[in-house]
Amino acid sequence: MYVDNEDFEKWMQKLSKKLSEIGQDLKSLINTKEVFDEEEKLLDNQDLAFLLKVSYRTLQRHRTSKKLPYLYDRS
Repeated sequence: MYVDNEDFEKWMQKLSKKLSEIGQDLKSLINTKEVFDEEEKLLDNQDLAFLLKVSYRTLQRHRTSKKLPYLYDRS
């Protein structure tokens, strides 16, 4: 399959834009001490992964590196 330079550049621009959007979403979560108001519900792994467009493993890496706060519910 051959991809010419113009198609490749368009694809890279779309990819760069999407990565910037995801980076902004993560920055807003990381740089905020309180992500939710008291009245807002917490998100589970599935909802958060969908919202951030990342895998469950990526969420775990962010938790382990303390970039993403979380609560552990034993119920």
